[in-house]
Amino acid sequence: MSEFTYLFRGRETSQSPEQIQKTMEKWVVWFKELGAKGHIKDPGHPLEHTGKVVRGKQKIVTDGPYAEAKDVVGGYIVVEAKDIDHAVELSKGCPILEVGGSVEVREIQKLR
Repeated sequence: MSEFTYLFRGRETSQSPEQIQKTMEKWVVWFKELGAKGHIKDPGHPLEHTGKVVRGKQKIVTDGPYAEAKDVVGGYIVVEAKDIDHAVELSKGCPILEVGGSVEVREIQKLR
């Protein structure tokens, strides 16, 4: 088994409080399903909507780690899966996909 990071990109900003609650309930169900099957290695954390980016040799600092709302990394988790195809299949249950977001699936390198 290998470990993979899911980076959740994009967010729906026009939802009502009731829609937000329903979306959160879907996230809880999905996390419980992954956890019950032993796939969650680190439940990760949601990320704040603001940040800073440091770039280049001059170490220039700019606001916001993103150019467009669809590129916002809203959070992450670490899962365990047989291989990348299995990790991708598990990611298809993510509620962010229902609101036009995406899940970036990346294998975690083992440093030796």
